[in-house]
Amino acid sequence: MSAQPDKKPSSADRAARAAERKAARAAAEDAAAAESLREIYDEIVSRAPEHDIDPTLARVQRVLELLGDPQHAFRSIHLTGTNGKSSTARMTERLVREHGLRTGLFTSPHLTSITERIQVDGEPLSPARFVEVFQDVAPYVGVADRESQEAGGPRLSFFEVLTVMAIAAFADAPVDVAVIEVGMGGEWDSTNVVDGEVAVITPVGIDHERWLGSTLAEIAETKAGIIKERATAVSAVQNPVVDEILRERAAAVSAHLLREEIDLDVAGRRVAVGGQLLDLRTPAGLYTEVFVPLHGEHQAHNALLALVATEQLMGGRALDGGVVETAFADVAVPGRLELVRSSPTVLVDAAHNPHGAQALVDALEEAFDLRTLVGVVGVMADKDVEGLLAVLEPALAHVVLTRNSSDRSADPEDVAEVAREIFGEDRVQVVERLDEAIQVATDLAERDDRVGVGTGRGVVVTGSVITVADTRVLLGRG
Repeated sequence: MSAQPDKKPSSADRAARAAERKAARAAAEDAAAAESLREIYDEIVSRAPEHDIDPTLARVQRVLELLGDPQHAFRSIHLTGTNGKSSTARMTERLVREHGLRTGLFTSPHLTSITERIQVDGEPLSPARFVEVFQDVAPYVGVADRESQEAGGPRLSFFEVLTVMAIAAFADAPVDVAVIEVGMGGEWDSTNVVDGEVAVITPVGIDHERWLGSTLAEIAETKAGIIKERATAVSAVQNPVVDEILRERAAAVSAHLLREEIDLDVAGRRVAVGGQLLDLRTPAGLYTEVFVPLHGEHQAHNALLALVATEQLMGGRALDGGVVETAFADVAVPGRLELVRSSPTVLVDAAHNPHGAQALVDALEEAFDLRTLVGVVGVMADKDVEGLLAVLEPALAHVVLTRNSSDRSADPEDVAEVAREIFGEDRVQVVERLDEAIQVATDLAERDDRVGVGTGRGVVVTGSVITVADTRVLLGRG
């Protein structure tokens, strides 16, 4: 019997094998990029952390000078305030992008990966691209580091390096418009090197007192520093002290100031499935029945600021209603009253001060039918723990105090001393590990639920962005 010749592979077989080889190469490249990203992250975090502030723009300005001043290569919208910055920034970016403009977005902090902080056209930089950007700017950062140290100063901080990277990435993309959130404050914040033709000021309250000052006036003075010469500023409703300072700053630099409840307002708001329907009045017109897939009255006001900021960027004209509806309907803000598990309901929210906690409590009452709600709270040691817990207390049947993965996380036993004064001994538990704290809270919610399995009970995890980030990873959302 003669041997049969080998059967030649079909075109489909060859295509499948080629696809397998391509996938294997891509996986290897992704693994290499992930390893490089870890190494770079370790290098960046070895620097002064973003909460350790040396208030100057000089180091970032020096690196950008060496890079050819890329901050002037794109238009920018700059945001500051105490609460609502990230949500407003995300909504603004989405509105601008829906107009066919290429966008950059710089926000902080991140929830899962540092790459989330720098986005181009709505997508975080890939690990490989993040590595490339760092390698591009590293030599110039090194020069500025050496010059600063020779003069007796520090190296660039963690946040300063990220600011330089964001600006370099946006100029290289290139983007048409960058939406940039301050790290802290405004006047001396690293991001204040950009030419913000529109400045957005969300509600200003007491926070970061160690660096910004202990009074509203001191904090407002710092935040007002992002309002540039002949720019437009869009402000939320503010405390009268803050409002006066913003008006004085705008007058001093010949900026045009638009103020909520005077030049713009939320004309109507109705709770809807998955979010809310808004009527928004701006200097250019009235937008009605706009769906925003976010919960809480505070998000309606954030949406208003984003809409007006985008109008001003586009020359002050009214925007196409269909474009506005499409953009808002596509907005997502992870970690802000986000549902991460059902039955029982588990929500996460990054509220970390009394103002944010009040917005959370109001939104929970309005949007969620939860008769039994247990809080899991992990806060940073430098926060107003008493103020935060006092606001949360009426909404919670119990509070489970824990810690997050940050070395700045408050000792839950210390927090418990304050919590017992507010909640009473029987409503406070301390559980060191976050995963165990979530389970204890779930058990408490189920035990106390008098409505029936799967209804009327829930857990909210809050107190810090880091606590929320850790929870999202634990529950498979990271």
